[in-house]
Amino acid sequence: MEDLIGAAEKTSRVSTLFLFCAILSCTSAVTHYSVPEEMEEGSVVANLAADLGLDAKTLTERKVRIEIIASRKYLDLNKETGELYIAERIDREALCPTKTSCYLKMEVIIENPKRIFYIELEILDINDNAPHFRRDTIDLDISEATQAGERFSVSNAVDPDVGSNSVKTYQLSQSNYFAIEIQTGRDGSKFADLILKEALDREQQAVHNLILTAVDGGTPPRSGTAIIIVHVLDTNDNAPLFDKSIYSVKIMENSPIGSLVIDLNATDLDEGSNSDLTYSYSLYTPEKTQGTFNLNPSTGEITVKGMLNYEDFRIYDMEVIAADKGANSLSGQCTIKIQIEDMNDNHPEISIKSFQSPVSENIDVDTVIAVVSVSDKDSGDNGVVDLHIPPNMPFQLKESSDNYYELVVSEPLDREKVPEYDITFTVTDRGSPPLSDNETMTLQLLDVNDNVPHFPQSFYTIRVMENNAPGALLSSLSAFDPDLHENQYLVYFILEKEIANTSMSMLFSINPENGNLYALKTFDYEMEKDFLFHIEARDSGSPPLSSNVSVHIIIVDQNDNAPVIVSPWRAHGSVVEEKIPRSTDKGSLVAKVIALDVDSVHNSRITYQFLQVADATLFSLDQYNGEIRTMRMFSYKDPRHQRLVVVAKDNGEPALSATVTIKLSTVETAVKAYSDMTEVPLEYDIFSDLNLYLVIGLGSVSFLLLITILVTIVLKCQKAKPSMAAPPSRNSVISERNSTMADSTLVSNDAYWYSLFLAETRKGKLVVRQPLPKGSRYIVSSIPRSTGMSETSGSATSTLQASTTSSTRST
Repeated sequence: MEDLIGAAEKTSRVSTLFLFCAILSCTSAVTHYSVPEEMEEGSVVANLAADLGLDAKTLTERKVRIEIIASRKYLDLNKETGELYIAERIDREALCPTKTSCYLKMEVIIENPKRIFYIELEILDINDNAPHFRRDTIDLDISEATQAGERFSVSNAVDPDVGSNSVKTYQLSQSNYFAIEIQTGRDGSKFADLILKEALDREQQAVHNLILTAVDGGTPPRSGTAIIIVHVLDTNDNAPLFDKSIYSVKIMENSPIGSLVIDLNATDLDEGSNSDLTYSYSLYTPEKTQGTFNLNPSTGEITVKGMLNYEDFRIYDMEVIAADKGANSLSGQCTIKIQIEDMNDNHPEISIKSFQSPVSENIDVDTVIAVVSVSDKDSGDNGVVDLHIPPNMPFQLKESSDNYYELVVSEPLDREKVPEYDITFTVTDRGSPPLSDNETMTLQLLDVNDNVPHFPQSFYTIRVMENNAPGALLSSLSAFDPDLHENQYLVYFILEKEIANTSMSMLFSINPENGNLYALKTFDYEMEKDFLFHIEARDSGSPPLSSNVSVHIIIVDQNDNAPVIVSPWRAHGSVVEEKIPRSTDKGSLVAKVIALDVDSVHNSRITYQFLQVADATLFSLDQYNGEIRTMRMFSYKDPRHQRLVVVAKDNGEPALSATVTIKLSTVETAVKAYSDMTEVPLEYDIFSDLNLYLVIGLGSVSFLLLITILVTIVLKCQKAKPSMAAPPSRNSVISERNSTMADSTLVSNDAYWYSLFLAETRKGKLVVRQPLPKGSRYIVSSIPRSTGMSETSGSATSTLQASTTSSTRST
């Protein structure tokens, strides 16, 4: 369709017809254009100013406007270029639903001086609509007696397109019974008649599903489908038919009255009343037989009507007729031979002499559980009995003497798999047919502590958000013990493991009854990232059994640290001053803002934005690398001093930020002395402000490195003195973050050092965990930070002197 629209656009521009009067001021001329429907909004129809001989530069001054004789404004005029363009998609079928030709008339009205031009836009049809049927499903009822060649009318398809884009032909899905014939109406519309090619047989196929497809003449063609469902109506052309022509049935003597002898089943392939059957005896069935057996005329069931005696009468013969209820009734018949057999009159008997229940699940194999006896009053094969129990059970029957059996344990028992057994003893004689009897006993098993507690997982990974509240529930680590009572009662423990002289019991707690794991302290991701320990579950059996599981606690980072701006460097709360030549080219680097965030992953991803900028067209800020560049050259209108406020924001939720203010001054690169017209070049200052900041930064880093080396040497010397009773101390950093004051957090890679001190990060205190060795000295470094709009960094160092006794607890 895009190719068609493009071609139509070119045609509309090339083949435009102009009908002007001889005098240019005449307003009765009509300009014709033709465009295809469904063109994109903004598509240019023609250069109206050029076609009408108007100057495009004066269209605004002359107040040119377009009046469209329609309910919607489909077109508009670009007053800068004079182009007539599509303002809203045009649907020819909606605009001219009943017309083959579609025109959109409009007036171009010009003021100063007053002129009116008439425009006639022909909307050309494109194949944008597929044919569709008024009904998606067409139901037809056709009798199976209908002759081949019969014609049936079906609903025709409609297409809102016109001309070659309308319905051109129909297609029918493959069928051995039906075809279509396409007809043309007086108005040129196409419709199809369904024609029966071959006679139908409902018994072979009762429903025919056909798909009728209507295809238009567009390029490419479009199509629509409808489903034709043909229901074949039945005629009575099939006689009832029995499953067999001769039935042989055996029935025992003394069968109770009402017992089912045989359930006759005749079928009729027809439907409705043509398949409703009635059963009856034929005239050749003896009256004695009819008096002994009852025939149900509706269902065909033959039941016992009188007493049967093998010694009186052994064989009964009968004929049964099945007739349908059609207008011309059809029927079928069968022969039945019923043979009476002698029966086994006495049932065998079973008796349980002894039975032991409950028993322990660890009972020994071959232990006797019960003793059973059997008997039968009949003689011969009818009096010989067999005793058995269900298969796949851990028990076995052993014959101890005539008609006596012992039930013994044949396999080890497990109460956790099967807590009890319903053992059914079944005794059966060898008569024909055999008779049987059964009796069920329930064997219960007593529990022993033979199962260790079982955790659902062998390894647990638990994620904990930092800054969690002490006492928060982390997870439920419940184990399962299939034993019973005290063998099932579990107690949970944390297996002690020290990390930096801190046991897991000081960090975590587990409910001994249900396995709920709690955190005893608030974790800081920047200090502690994970913990690995084991939890044991122990039952209360005798002896107790236990198992353990590994637990991996992962501390998840939280956005609790604001970005710190490290470049450009400035004193706390001060403004960064930068100078830039006024002749700086477009795209030149003015400054680069660098911020750091001690958080991790997305919480440390920093983006930069202007919070305040005097002229948004003069400077650009790269949101990812913080580079500030010129977007154009400075002009004489631009002020010499520019104030830029840049905010560095992390990607946390909620986001934290820091700001820096840059005062930018423009300077002239050269001064021209007009007194003697001699150009005096200005000396280039290699120590510009930016270079000066870099020198200061490098000097600061070198100074800090030197101080660190000196402190390390001093500590090593103190460690070598023999009089030093305390363990070696290590440099530690105590830092704390707060919105208004510096906090302190204790960081140490020495587990012993960490066991002595505890930094309370939210109070700015250093707490002594245990008595300090007398005469020990510890160097503590505090890094103050602020999370306001302007960040600065610095450090302070203090020395702790552990004085006398073990009563010292905090400093």
